[in-house]
Amino acid sequence: MRTRRFGISMLAVGALLVTATAASASTNVYKTNFVARKTMSHKAAKKPSGSFNVSSLFSSRSAREGGQLYSGGRYLGKTVVSFKRNLKPGTILIKTSEKALYYVLPGHKALKYGIGVGREGFTWRGVHHIAMKKKWPEWRPPEVMKKRVKKKYNQDLPDVMEGGPNNPLGARAMYISGTLYRIHGTNRPSSIGKNVSSGCIRMLNAEVTDLYEKVRVGAKVIVE
Repeated sequence: MRTRRFGISMLAVGALLVTATAASASTNVYKTNFVARKTMSHKAAKKPSGSFNVSSLFSSRSAREGGQLYSGGRYLGKTVVSFKRNLKPGTILIKTSEKALYYVLPGHKALKYGIGVGREGFTWRGVHHIAMKKKWPEWRPPEVMKKRVKKKYNQDLPDVMEGGPNNPLGARAMYISGTLYRIHGTNRPSSIGKNVSSGCIRMLNAEVTDLYEKVRVGAKVIVE
């Protein structure tokens, strides 16, 4: 009886060892497969798609570093550029042909914004200063504009339009001394980069608000 019990016990131990070995092998296979899947997944995540164009990324980055404002007729937004002209920080330089406004910073740098400028026959040049600033300004079309619009479109412009989102002067306005012109926002963002105005300088509402906070009354404005 002892021998039989011992034999049965040995058989039981052997079975347990086989089961444990099989379980261990199964676990190792699972671990191996898991690591393989994880490695493949990691590599797949890092691998760029076939449509990704690395050269276009660097080309776009170089363009922005070079101060480019427009691409394919689309305005890219303001950017910081190197600035070599000897102008005092805080000065505004408007380059009509570039459709760009430069706000001069210290350290030979400038903020460069895209703008809408005067259409044919309404561009101008001069050196002036900021005479006044207004948030959500009202619009009072000058008489000459009212007559021109009436003659060309048979429309009557209002004597005054209260400030707000529908006002053509947008969110902010900076009035240029000795002129009827302003640097102002617009409710037509698609007009940035184009010859569209009667002489005023248009900016995106977000960007004219940004500039408004930086510019002081009395700042020099150079229009070229």
